[in-house]
Amino acid sequence: MALYTKAAEILEKVERKQATVKTLVYDSKFQNIKQLFALVCETQKFSSILQEIIESTKLLKQTKIKMNLAKVLVYDLVIGKGLKCGGAWKALMMKHRSRLQAALARMKIKQKVSRNQDLLPSSLQQPEGDQLPRYVRVNTLKTTVEDAIDYFKREGFSYLGQAYRLDDLNLKGKSFVGDLHLSDLLVFSAKTDFHDHNLYKAGHIILQDKASCLPAYLLNPPTGSHVLDACAAPGNKTSHLAAIMKNKGKLFAFDLDAKRLSTMSTLLLRAGITCQQLANQDFLKVDPDGPQYKDVEYILLDPSCSGSGMVCLRDEASPSQKEQDKRRLQALAAFQLHCLNHALRFPRLQRLVYSTCSIHTEENEQVVAACMLQNPGFRLVPLLQQWPERGLAPLTQCLRASTTKTLTHGFFVALLERHTAQSLEEQASKTLNPVTEMSPSSPSASKDIHEAEDADITEDGDEVQEPISTTKDNTETSGGAKKKRRRKKKKDGDKEALEPKTTEEQTDTSGGTKKKKNAKVE
Repeated sequence: MALYTKAAEILEKVERKQATVKTLVYDSKFQNIKQLFALVCETQKFSSILQEIIESTKLLKQTKIKMNLAKVLVYDLVIGKGLKCGGAWKALMMKHRSRLQAALARMKIKQKVSRNQDLLPSSLQQPEGDQLPRYVRVNTLKTTVEDAIDYFKREGFSYLGQAYRLDDLNLKGKSFVGDLHLSDLLVFSAKTDFHDHNLYKAGHIILQDKASCLPAYLLNPPTGSHVLDACAAPGNKTSHLAAIMKNKGKLFAFDLDAKRLSTMSTLLLRAGITCQQLANQDFLKVDPDGPQYKDVEYILLDPSCSGSGMVCLRDEASPSQKEQDKRRLQALAAFQLHCLNHALRFPRLQRLVYSTCSIHTEENEQVVAACMLQNPGFRLVPLLQQWPERGLAPLTQCLRASTTKTLTHGFFVALLERHTAQSLEEQASKTLNPVTEMSPSSPSASKDIHEAEDADITEDGDEVQEPISTTKDNTETSGGAKKKRRRKKKKDGDKEALEPKTTEEQTDTSGGTKKKKNAKVE
């Protein structure tokens, strides 16, 4: 019942113009933020319809409950997927279900529509084609993608093979496909529900939006590595990391909220994860020089954000609320940059993924750009060349996701990689060789260069492109001057590479070799 009382409380505050829905939901500290978001947003969208149903059935007079509480209960009872509470409250509402359903039916007959969605004003209606697919990640620690496909086929689902275009993800009925980017991801029609499915309850599948799968997939820690998940709860990304690591190595996971961490522990247990070390601790208070973290080379950082990429966030804010949200974004961005700078202090760190479920550039490109200026020892790695939506210029190495361009929730991902004096010397040596020198502006040339470097293949066969830093001096001076400068770099600890560069300079790439190896995603 806590879900409904909290949702009703938020709706009441929204009516009093205290803040926007997203602000109130995040400030509520509710355990399941996504569930609360969805209920509040959908109830708000159907508000006038729900009020008419409640008034026509005189529900308030017969139940003695307030309007906003009645709205959230009636929404789930007659429009949503059923009440998520038990006891006296459920018994009370079930007594009136028939009359409430009859009132809804009369409204549809009167307006000559067949769907609940069609009762909404045109500005609030969501076209059928805009609904997001249901993404199902196969937990490869417990089963295989092939076995999962066979299981679903035996249940009457129709497997259409591997998707090759984004349009292939617009599915209907019981059809499903393999995702075109992530090999362990299956895609079903929008209305498919697996919350009561045996595979879900047994931890064989994880219900996770495709965009949310990107951080672990792109970090791609090798088997047996030491990995840190900085802001881990509720645990879907943590379980994905463990699967990529084949449950070997060490996976440190932190979260400040004890209740969320407890929920995460249950999820990981169900998924068969054993390599994790959970800690109810503020990541910013973790000592990067602690002996237990001396071998941490990979970090996933998905800090608290505005959540503006979540589909249900469509509330309109007043001018005063927009100003409040602007201040909140500034505070969040400062916190996110603090977390990012702290994560880069781990002495053996090689790769870090930074991600948010936000669409705001303040939390995304601006945070990354500020971090790169403050940490010139790291560079951005270009990601998934065929991904349809890039970071805002000039940070096009990063990825964005959206409902329209990628058929996912709104999301942002950046991959940072340490570069050393040794890697810069190798890069300089590479540029001296005219046979391997190719134009960095050519996508095919860039691909060929990196195939020769690492063969760091992604799950869908695309190359994970990695930039090789170069300076203007490297391309204009003679070979002898380069050797002299390389000796100076080795002596001075790569002083030149540590000088801050503009964001545009950081996006330039050229051919080069790297010593670091990246394991292939299984």
